[in-house]
Amino acid sequence: MMSSFVPGLELSRAFYTQVVQPLVADVPHSAALLGPGSEVLAFDTERSTDHDWGPRVVLFVAPEQARRLRAAITAGLPETFGGYPTVFGTGHGVEVAGAAAWFHDRLGFDPLRGVTALDWLATPWQRLAEVTCGEVFHDGLGTLERARSAVRWYPDDLWRYVLACQWRRLAQREAFPGRCGEVGDELGSAVLTAGLARDLMRLVLLMRRRYPPYGKWLGSAFARLTGTAELGEALARAVAALEWRTRQQHLGRAYERVAALHNRLGLSEPLQPTTRNFHDRPFQVIGAQRFADALGAAIADPRVRALPPVGAADQFGDSTDMLTCPRRSRAATRAVLEEQPGDLRITLV
Repeated sequence: MMSSFVPGLELSRAFYTQVVQPLVADVPHSAALLGPGSEVLAFDTERSTDHDWGPRVVLFVAPEQARRLRAAITAGLPETFGGYPTVFGTGHGVEVAGAAAWFHDRLGFDPLRGVTALDWLATPWQRLAEVTCGEVFHDGLGTLERARSAVRWYPDDLWRYVLACQWRRLAQREAFPGRCGEVGDELGSAVLTAGLARDLMRLVLLMRRRYPPYGKWLGSAFARLTGTAELGEALARAVAALEWRTRQQHLGRAYERVAALHNRLGLSEPLQPTTRNFHDRPFQVIGAQRFADALGAAIADPRVRALPPVGAADQFGDSTDMLTCPRRSRAATRAVLEEQPGDLRITLV
């Protein structure tokens, strides 16, 4: 492991300035570090350097110039930069592409042509994070920042819809850890508690206008949010607890903090942020469906109100093979939203 680790974003910024930019100085282009890789989300460490990691730049040019530019860059790259090879994985660290084709490959659509309801809901959060995080080094084409801005965050009504669907996920299982524990199934109770903790972490990220990353980086992204230390402690204690009543106690603390955050957002009417019994049973819940209903009632656009309560791709699907393939994700989303009366190509602003 190298002791002088340089984060990939910093390394790639210098790589563009010192190596790539001189090679393409006479060609109109935009350049950035976007797409897959822990360095785009600033989660890379020394461990990341053991595979598919190095100085990297995505270079956007007019499509008719791409082939010639790839050849020129391949011929002009040094073998190493900053102590790291410039050739790694299946090629070198400079990807040359037309902007429309690149975004369509990563997202399944070109955001410069508008973002529809299907685009928003079919695109996994990880992919949206990959194109809105990272850094633009140069935008000579004047399109890269516009494309990123178009998908920076959901339109307000669609945000309410996604949040409502996340609360609904909690509502469907919030009483189960206690019920499992009551019949002596502590393992089942623990598994359900971990799932609820995951859903709460994703809910808070969505509340804070952050696309939740995929599983490996979910905890890291949550921990970087300001003001969540006590919430994180409550969730950690709930997951680590050995007995269902203790899990319920710590989950209750977490629920109340998230409910208070909901009220501060002002996206719906305020609700009582305290736990209560699940009907007549002795299981403490937040009554998550109350929050889903309040958010739904606050949606102004009738087209969004008419959407079935399944949410975005990450909320109804958990298959890596679906969430990493735009074609599959879009097909699955269209199928689960087939109750929508109208055209999912509607553009929401």
